Amino acid sequence: MSDIHGYHAHVYFDQTSLDSAIKVCRAAGKEFELTVGHFHEQPVGPHPCWSCQLSFAPQQFDEVMAWLALNRQGLTVFIHPNTGDHYKDHTDHAIWMGEVKSLNLSVLKASG
Repeated sequence: MSDIHGYHAHVYFDQTSLDSAIKVCRAAGKEFELTVGHFHEQPVGPHPCWSCQLSFAPQQFDEVMAWLALNRQGLTVFIHPNTGDHYKDHTDHAIWMGEVKSLNLSVLKASG
């Protein structure tokens, strides 16, 4: 557990589900002490969809994951730990809620 410095949950959305994503992410920000990132209306980094990143501490994992499972409103959520190995964090250590998407891993190979 000491290798995990935090978690990112990337809430994926598109033009038709933007309002749902805003509601989910803002509600998560009110429910938990976590950081709600920008609503990217284009793919960013390895993420193939529009997304918003929720950043939270390892101690919050159980509660945040349970909340997302019940409140994601049908949106795909990609969750990964932050261990410093970006490639493994986005592949071997990844967790999906909803539809599994293909990531653009080429952007991680250089930094991983």
